[in-house]
Amino acid sequence: MLMSDIAVQAKDLVLGYGSTVAMTASSFEITRSRVTAVIGPNGAGKSTVLNAIAGLATPMAGSIHVATSQPGTRRIAYVLQTTRVNESLPISVGEVVTMGRYASTGFYRLLTTEDKRKIGIAMERLGITNLSSKHLQELSGGQRQRVFVAQGLAQDHDILLLDEPLTGIDLPTAQAIDKVIHDERSRGCAVVMTTHDLSEARVADHVLLLSGRVVASGPPDEVLTAKNLVAAYGESLLHLDEGQVFLDDPAHIPVPGRHAHRERSIHAEGSRSEMHRD
Repeated sequence: MLMSDIAVQAKDLVLGYGSTVAMTASSFEITRSRVTAVIGPNGAGKSTVLNAIAGLATPMAGSIHVATSQPGTRRIAYVLQTTRVNESLPISVGEVVTMGRYASTGFYRLLTTEDKRKIGIAMERLGITNLSSKHLQELSGGQRQRVFVAQGLAQDHDILLLDEPLTGIDLPTAQAIDKVIHDERSRGCAVVMTTHDLSEARVADHVLLLSGRVVASGPPDEVLTAKNLVAAYGESLLHLDEGQVFLDDPAHIPVPGRHAHRERSIHAEGSRSEMHRD
């Protein structure tokens, strides 16, 4: 692999908050033009890794290097999972997406024609142009998720960080975000997304399996094996049945009208299992 293909490189990286260690010494690489799924049980360090890539968490030891197209800058768009909004905040969809340009323009410089073009494209890609004048409190959870993803896309970025982007949303929103993820990969962006869903990790290009450390890193077929999953989740969370691995995941029990995750099963020998959307 060429060094120019590497977007993130961590060596003996230790992460934590205060005196609490969230991830012990681990090394991994994330490359451009690929979707990397970061997976592991609750408390495994998934969000902490995203924070480190974004520059929001300082390593306790080791190093993490983030390469972008403009040296000395962090061209990173970070979309958090939460869509909770202060109901008293009178802010429109268009204004929220416009905030994505502040990283480049600052809060006070007038928007240029190019700024407005990028804002318009981001809203169009998520199908929310017609919602521009609506206030956030008028939107559904899925619509709000689209707005925040659009805000991220409006930024100048080489790396797109998504924290649980497909959790608890309606099917049309899941499809819109899924399309954005693959479009970003096609344009050379490194997409890094956390997920609890094995099937989402299964169709990624690269998987980072965490459990307080990097248990495994590489192609899905090599990482999502029974041995690695037991090491990450523990035997009590896994069921083996006729050569397949089933992961208990109460957070992803289907809800009527919501995005239905693909079949959460993986052949233990590492061959590709058939994936489908319900």
